[in-house]
Amino acid sequence: MLLQQIPFQDQIDQLGAQAFQLGTRIVTLIAVVVVIYLAGRLFVERVVGRVLESRDVEPTLRKPALKATRAGVVFLALVVGLGVAGFGDLLTAAATLAAALTLAVGFASRDVISNLVGGVFLISDPSFKIGDWVEWDGNAGVIEDISFRVTRVRTFNNELVTVPNSTLANTAITNPVAKDTLRVTFPFGIGYDDDIDRAREIIVEEAERHGGILDDPPTTVRLTELGASAVVLVSRFWIDDPSRADFVKTRSEYVQAVKERFDEEGIDMPYDYRQLTGSIQVDADVEEVVSEAMADGES
Repeated sequence: MLLQQIPFQDQIDQLGAQAFQLGTRIVTLIAVVVVIYLAGRLFVERVVGRVLESRDVEPTLRKPALKATRAGVVFLALVVGLGVAGFGDLLTAAATLAAALTLAVGFASRDVISNLVGGVFLISDPSFKIGDWVEWDGNAGVIEDISFRVTRVRTFNNELVTVPNSTLANTAITNPVAKDTLRVTFPFGIGYDDDIDRAREIIVEEAERHGGILDDPPTTVRLTELGASAVVLVSRFWIDDPSRADFVKTRSEYVQAVKERFDEEGIDMPYDYRQLTGSIQVDADVEEVVSEAMADGES
C-alpha cells in the first residue's frame, strides 16, 4: 500500500514545484514590466519631451512622438519581461502569432492602414498644424488634434468633428492662415444710375481708414459684373497675420462702413427683384358668377 502512494506523492510534489516555478515567473514578469514601464514614463518620455521642446517641435509632431515613445516603452517592457521571466518559447510563439495576425489584420483593415498612412503624411506636413483653420469639402474649423488614425476639428459652431486621416490626405484642403497675409474679397452692388468712380473711391477710402486692413498691398476695386439689377464692384483687401487676426470681424466692420458711406452720399445698393408680366383669361361662366356675386353684395 505504501509503495502505491509514493509515485502519487511524487506527482503532487512535481506539480507543486511547477506551479511555484510558474508563479515565480509570472511575478517576475509583472515586476520587470512595471519597473521598465515606470522608468520609461519617468525618464525616457520626459527626456523625449524635453528634447522636442528644446528643438521647438510643433505640437502637431510632439503629441504623436510622445505616444509612439510610450508605445515603444510598453513593447520593450513586455519583451524584456518575457525574456527575464524565462518565457523565451512563449515569446517566440507570440512573435510568430503576431506576424500571422498582422498579415490577417492587414487584409481586413485596409481602411485603418490607409488612415495610419494618411496620418503620417499629415503629421509630417509643416503646413498642416494644430491650431490652423482649414476648409475641406464644404466644411471648416480649427484643428485640435492629429492622431495616427483621425484628425479632430473644432467647427465655428463649437462642434467637434472627427475626420479619418485618409479623407483629408486625399482631399484638397484650404488653409487660409498658412501665410503671413491673407487677401479677402467682397462684392458691392450699386445702382446703374450711380457714379461708379465715386463708389470705387469710397470703398478704397474705408479700407484705408480701417486699422485691420493693410495699406501695402493696397486695396483694389474692380467692376466684375453688370447684373440684372446692380453693377457689381469687387473689393480685394489684405489683412496681416490671419492666424491671430479676426478677419471675419474685420470684413464685417469694413462692409458696414462702406454701406453707411453709400447711404450718406446717396449711392444705392439695390437688391434683386423680379417683375411678373402676363394676363389671366376668365371663362364666361366664371365671369357671370362673379358678376352676380358682386351685384348681390352691392344690394
